[in-house]
Amino acid sequence: MNLEEYEVMYQVEDHHWWYLGMEQITCRVLEHYLPRDRSALKILDAGCGTGAVMKYLYPYGTVTGFDFSAEALRFSQKRAHTRLVQASVLEIPFVSNLFDLIVSFDVICEIGVDDEQALLEFGRILKPGGLVLLRLPAYHWLRGKHDVATHISHRYTRGEIKAKLKRSGLTPVRLSYANMFLFPVAVAKRLSERLFSPHQTGSDLTLDPGPMNGVLRSILSAEAPLVSTVGLPFGLTVVALARRCQDA
Repeated sequence: MNLEEYEVMYQVEDHHWWYLGMEQITCRVLEHYLPRDRSALKILDAGCGTGAVMKYLYPYGTVTGFDFSAEALRFSQKRAHTRLVQASVLEIPFVSNLFDLIVSFDVICEIGVDDEQALLEFGRILKPGGLVLLRLPAYHWLRGKHDVATHISHRYTRGEIKAKLKRSGLTPVRLSYANMFLFPVAVAKRLSERLFSPHQTGSDLTLDPGPMNGVLRSILSAEAPLVSTVGLPFGLTVVALARRCQDA
């Protein structure tokens, strides 16, 4: 992504409604599917960015993060994370069968990333029975200025990522959309970009929600129990949980 976006992320991800709502959704999914005994779990944040996700993964086990960007890792270090490596999702520098859980949020969708090669790498370093949790932008027709600023090359459907997971030897466990309740607002915003060409040059994170931040956080957080169980039929984000076969 544009280098200045890392500074934006670092400044807002501890209080911005989108990050806090997605944290609730992520934790609810993990609580639903991870084993109760998590004392020895080895967890990898593949594309850890500025480190906010690693912070809330610590209760689930020993967490390691890597990112392709040295700038991102610099911000992760400011959060006092120490288990960090600079690497690409296309060539992950860890031995096979090492991790119990991999999370990768808005990474395999980026420019220059072969998503299926990345998924094969995730499968390689997962233990048999291990889980990978993905979060990806949904619907390519919603592509807008945010995607340009964050170097997103592709937006997915639930069926598309399901097929890619299966081709990579990973078995889908939970597939759902998220950010459904606010979907009409987001669609209107993206369509207005094309009609009126506003002077937005950064990601949507540069837009200050002001006093609406708490309301938006509550709306998104309310989806957490639905995403982790019955699933949502549409939304701005695809959430996909998959398992490596036990006998792999």
